[in-house]
Amino acid sequence: MMDKRDNKINSERNNEIHNEISNETNNESCDIRSSEKGTLRNRFSNIKKKYFGTKQFYRMTLGVAVPIMIQNGITNFVGLLDNIMVGQIGTEQMSGIAIINQLLLVYNLAIFGAVSGAGIFTAQFYGKQDHEGIRHTFRFKLYIATLLTLGSILILTFFGEDLIAMYLQGEDKGLSIEEALRCGKQYLWIICFGLLPFAIEQAYVGTLRECGETVVPMIAGIVAVFVNLALNYVLIFGKFGCPMLGAAGAAIATVISRYVEAAIVIIWTHRHTGRMPFIVRAFSSWRVPAALCGQIIRRGTPLMVNEVLWAAGIAMINQCYSVRSFEAVAVGNIASTVSNIFNICFIAFGDAIAIVVGQYLGAGKFKEARDTDTKLITFCVTLCIPLGVILYLTAPLFPQLYKTTDEVRRLAAEYLRVSAVFMPVWAFMHASYFTLRSGGKTIITFLFDSVYLWVIAYPLAYVLSRYTAISLIPMYACVQSIDIIKCVIGFILVKKGIWINNIVSDGQAKQSAEA
Repeated sequence: MMDKRDNKINSERNNEIHNEISNETNNESCDIRSSEKGTLRNRFSNIKKKYFGTKQFYRMTLGVAVPIMIQNGITNFVGLLDNIMVGQIGTEQMSGIAIINQLLLVYNLAIFGAVSGAGIFTAQFYGKQDHEGIRHTFRFKLYIATLLTLGSILILTFFGEDLIAMYLQGEDKGLSIEEALRCGKQYLWIICFGLLPFAIEQAYVGTLRECGETVVPMIAGIVAVFVNLALNYVLIFGKFGCPMLGAAGAAIATVISRYVEAAIVIIWTHRHTGRMPFIVRAFSSWRVPAALCGQIIRRGTPLMVNEVLWAAGIAMINQCYSVRSFEAVAVGNIASTVSNIFNICFIAFGDAIAIVVGQYLGAGKFKEARDTDTKLITFCVTLCIPLGVILYLTAPLFPQLYKTTDEVRRLAAEYLRVSAVFMPVWAFMHASYFTLRSGGKTIITFLFDSVYLWVIAYPLAYVLSRYTAISLIPMYACVQSIDIIKCVIGFILVKKGIWINNIVSDGQAKQSAEA
């Protein structure tokens, strides 16, 4: 009996010990699971905090980006309608005008680069609330924009025909190269009359945006594109008793719209001196301090040269595509016009990064500058993913709007689909470029942008076009694919924080925020 009792007691004790061990094990497992869940929640919270902003943050940044987006969107959409109108005349006329627009891209970006070089200082002066500094940079913009315009007009006047002929190569496949050359020359001669108002208007618009005013340039741009659209319809097709001018009509409409846009921006600025105090006494003197002028030239020249070389590089790459056939000019024109509508998102956010981050840097708020930049880049790339999907799915529809050959329509659709795939890549590159530029790191942006293009992309396009039999679309895809390397370089440069720099403080102090 005693043995039975002992066995029973031992059995009960063993069960109690087993239950205690099981409970402790279960409690430890629960603690581990809770700890893991807590760690995951903390990680997610940290990621969300680092890469995504609050409603107030997006309200502030979208307040800068959306007006630019609307202006660019309407401009590019009307540009598409404009392009379709010209396309109704014929493929040769559309190609001639497309070649001139490719050449003018070099001029446009030269103006953009020159104005933006001074604009780096304008944004930081505005963050510092130094209106005299803004006044000096505004004068500098007017000087450099006027000089570049006069030089460009001379080059286009004496060498325009030779530049157009560079693109009229390859098999014509029933299309008239002579007619494309004639239309291009005619369009170029007229469009030169609109270059000076464009340059002056860019000096005003750049300054307004850097001072936080993005709505007025948007309104002026919208008015101008609708004036352009209406006059295109009247002058290209000869409506309401006007003669049918074709390509010449398109040029005249563009020139008139340039004067309209410049007039709106200039008049508004001079009538709102309270909101734009820099314009007060802006023309009482044309002096720009030598020290500031030297700083702008030192930091701005690489930026301007970069824009010119980048545009020239793109023009030369497109010339490589034209070696395949004369049709490549029309294909590239259709595809670039359509893709520009979808690209407005990352283009606008590039401007937003330059303005908002530049203002934080000028005010010495380096941590806020880094935080804002990270969130803006994330938002920009994220938005471009669904936009790329939409462009990929709708690509075959847009070329059907043009009066051209079936082969041009097919190639344009495939060209657009390649562009759609690379849209998030371009978004990150664009955002990285403007991040580096916001802190005045123009030498680095020069190496990152145009040097990379001329050393890597252009040689690849040249070799593929001259020494292989690869067709147009695979060639285009190969050239675009090497931008992935550029993204990696951009990521490293942005993450290191070398762009975090105040260039308008009294001592030109340079500080960095912790990553």
